[in-house]
Amino acid sequence: MEPQYDLLISNGMILDGAGNPWFRGDIGIKNGRIERIGIISASSTRTIDAEGLVVVPGFVDIHTHNDLTVLPYPGLESYVMQGVTTSVTGNCGLSIAPVNPARVHLLKRYLSPFLKAGHDYGWDWLTLGDFCQKIEENGFAHNLVPLVGQGTIRLAVKGYDRGDATTEEMTAMKKFLEESLEDGAFGLSAGLIYPPGSYTSTEELVDLTSVLSAYGGLYSVHMRDESDSLVESLEETIRIAEQNRIPLEISHHKAAGQSNWGKVNETLHLMENARCRGVEINCDVYPYVAGSTTMTVTLPGWLLEGGIEKMLDLLRSSEVRRRVQNDSMHGVMKGENWVKSVGWNRIVVGECPSHRQYEGKSLQQVIAERNALDEPFEAFFDWLIEVEGNATAVVFMMAEEDVKTVIRSPLSMIVSDAWATAPCGGGKPHPRAYGSFPRVLGKYVRDEKLLSLADAVRKMTSLPAGKLRLQDRGLVKEGFAADLVVFDPGTIKDTATYENPHQYPEGITHVIVNGQTVVDNGELTGARPGRVLRRS
Repeated sequence: MEPQYDLLISNGMILDGAGNPWFRGDIGIKNGRIERIGIISASSTRTIDAEGLVVVPGFVDIHTHNDLTVLPYPGLESYVMQGVTTSVTGNCGLSIAPVNPARVHLLKRYLSPFLKAGHDYGWDWLTLGDFCQKIEENGFAHNLVPLVGQGTIRLAVKGYDRGDATTEEMTAMKKFLEESLEDGAFGLSAGLIYPPGSYTSTEELVDLTSVLSAYGGLYSVHMRDESDSLVESLEETIRIAEQNRIPLEISHHKAAGQSNWGKVNETLHLMENARCRGVEINCDVYPYVAGSTTMTVTLPGWLLEGGIEKMLDLLRSSEVRRRVQNDSMHGVMKGENWVKSVGWNRIVVGECPSHRQYEGKSLQQVIAERNALDEPFEAFFDWLIEVEGNATAVVFMMAEEDVKTVIRSPLSMIVSDAWATAPCGGGKPHPRAYGSFPRVLGKYVRDEKLLSLADAVRKMTSLPAGKLRLQDRGLVKEGFAADLVVFDPGTIKDTATYENPHQYPEGITHVIVNGQTVVDNGELTGARPGRVLRRS
């Protein structure tokens, strides 16, 4: 007789993802969905004995950049091994689609620090729909939820022009956004520290995001400033969402730089007040005191007008070098100013594919090796030209107490803010690519008791799924998609470090995506059951 279920998970401590206490039971899975929850005696093709283990919904990571690496890493290894079954892509205004053929070279060059070196992407897509079709044909291990990037759209229409958008340009940008939403994008992301997104006025953002209202689209924002002007940046962001009555997600919420530590108490209070006025605002957080992004954000925005190649040419001018140094050291620089607020010693080279010898070294070390401690800016500019601007930075800028404060907030979700990689990928990416979710469950739940296990799981599952309006993800519930994680609450932990980031976590035994096992007894299976989830 044919087995009743494709997969049966038996004897597990089930946390449904809604914040409820666990209950013991079995889960019967058929055709990629949870068909029954209870005490099940029916036959199954495969049974996983979860005695002593916790069974939870698959983790939904609302802030990733996996669109940039899903082609070279379709197994999404660093993600599925930490229990992520759905990731939201295209964040920080930097999506890989749509593209304008006349300006695609600018997008490719700007994204190059995040792309897999040596991989032939093809760049044979124009729209978000084209890109989704391409990756679906290739196959991938977990579900992807696309956002479209405001910076990518502005680049397609205006390049790196810092001027305000004309009426015709706004029409073109709105058309790109509408087409992406029709292709299934769940909303728009903005990265307002990254050119060309940083060149955008508040009024232009209000106008563009008005398109989201008709679609119920999400507005996800890496704010204009997360340091000295953190509060003002949050107020600007809330104003945009409030005016257009759209759901708002504050990306990787933090207070950067020691002089700003503690400000998250004020900003979280502002978010709570906005909710009282009817603004659907949430934030997300990664559980580390260091962030990571492209090295070029250490420079003033005006220097990147024209793109990376023009920036490198400008940095060969002694006059430009003096201006950049003055902007940085005397507070003229708008937005983030990491050299001044954090210091050379707390900015570390993450990935630098063309010059691997620099990976893992602080800029202080790079400068010292050039015997230029008395002229650090000159040495930094020379180095940036040497590596052709193609490097990522790991920046130690937050206070541990602030991280805990944001994690504790009922408004926050857990994210990685990384891009998929694997041990074969090399470099020294931020360890959050491997360890964000296990780190919360091990360090902040079990060891430090900052959160209950049920609440932590809610922040990883039903909370982000609900924010995205995913109708059948984020809960262990009959009829829902069978995206599940099985782990040992006593041993789960992250093992990736800044020095040795390419290390999978411990304690996760099974990860199931759409009913198929992608991690089996702690080992990757190679299955690719992921889907692009499109906004309905």
